[in-house]
Amino acid sequence: MLTNRLFFDDSLFKGEDNVKCDVYEKGGNVVVEMEAPGYTRDDINISIDRGELSVTFEKKSEEEENKKYLHRERKSYSKVTRTFYLGDVSEDEINASFRNGILVVSCPKAKQIETKKTINIGDSE
Repeated sequence: MLTNRLFFDDSLFKGEDNVKCDVYEKGGNVVVEMEAPGYTRDDINISIDRGELSVTFEKKSEEEENKKYLHRERKSYSKVTRTFYLGDVSEDEINASFRNGILVVSCPKAKQIETKKTINIGDSE
């Protein structure tokens, strides 16, 4: 008898659940760390629009083998997109690095401009 775990194994489902990530603040930056095993730097696209960071992993692969009595052709395509709302970040100063299957995106928080003013109360005449 097979266990239920076999039928609901995470490896059977493709999509954003397979891209594990951590989002945290460190040193005035919002940092997004994502696991991307099997992807290369060229498979990753990062964009930001009004504080919303989108990371897309897209992989295309083709394999063809021709032998005298065997013909085999394999094609696969996968695309996963994760989107995060980061709030007010300096969009021009975002850095990203990719090493050993880990993508790290560091977004400096926007400097808060002091808009609060104190108003002195004068004497009424």
